[in-house]
Amino acid sequence: MNPSTDRARGFPAALISSIWSPTSRSARGWALTAVIVNVLITVTGAAVRVTGSGLGCPTWPQCTADSFVPVPHDEISPVNMAIEFGNRLLTFLVLLVAVACVVAATRLPSRRPDLVRLAWLQPIGVAVQGLWGGLVVHTLLNPFTVSMHFLFSVAMTAAAYVLYIHAREEDGPVRPLVHRGIRALGTALVVAVSVLLVAGVVVTGTGPHSGDELASRFPFDIEAVTRIHVDIAYVVVGLTFALLFALYVTDGPVRARWAALALLGVELAQGGIGYVQYFLGVPATLVNLHVLGSALVWIGTLHVVFALRARDPRDAPAETTGPLDAVRG
Repeated sequence: MNPSTDRARGFPAALISSIWSPTSRSARGWALTAVIVNVLITVTGAAVRVTGSGLGCPTWPQCTADSFVPVPHDEISPVNMAIEFGNRLLTFLVLLVAVACVVAATRLPSRRPDLVRLAWLQPIGVAVQGLWGGLVVHTLLNPFTVSMHFLFSVAMTAAAYVLYIHAREEDGPVRPLVHRGIRALGTALVVAVSVLLVAGVVVTGTGPHSGDELASRFPFDIEAVTRIHVDIAYVVVGLTFALLFALYVTDGPVRARWAALALLGVELAQGGIGYVQYFLGVPATLVNLHVLGSALVWIGTLHVVFALRARDPRDAPAETTGPLDAVRG
């Protein structure tokens, strides 16, 4: 008997069991997988754009007028067709994970309504994304529809991460761990990062990577929108530093301090990539890396904010104030 072979044979059964007979751990695992696949399809979507493959499949839901799969086409490169079709196929992976999240949340012995509601956002989001993707193709990669396609992915990633956090926690009332002023800083950071992401898609929709030579661009000055994007990035870094400083001087939770420090590091790396890609003429590889960085900044921001609170079990009394709410000034 080969133990490795036995494990390989048992993997599908274990996978199905983790969905149909879930534990708290497997539900967390599916939620985390949803985060990963949503980031993956976001980055591969950027690869479609920077390789000029946005109309590699020139229609939707079919790839070509008479086929759902790529077929030789005189006007379209086979490579572009393969890249675009590959990104479409990833949608089915995201959908499978989304369905797994719903089934696992529904069949948990604890029967938590919050997990079920959050899990349902995943397949609903996939459906919205799929339909919107069709609109992107039929509008010939209009920069507004392309930008919204990216922002829908950002929203789905956030929903998956919130599901993951809830799956990690007990079902009970939320208890703040820091002073309300620090929590306000966290909220301001989420808003600033959201604005930064919107500004980023405006820069992309104005810049050189349109996804196809037929695609239109935003009628903005690229230098102006880039400066605005950079200015917002400075605000985000400043808020992150302020939050990190506040957590240290008030002896905030260790987990929150580490989360803020990690976020600051990711932001600085992301800024470095942004400057390098700008001065190198926005090469495709760095654009993809920058998109990955934006997803990590977004997840890191949510991670910091959730580290500022805890959730008590239902049978434990919840505190109405955080341990540092007595701090003044």
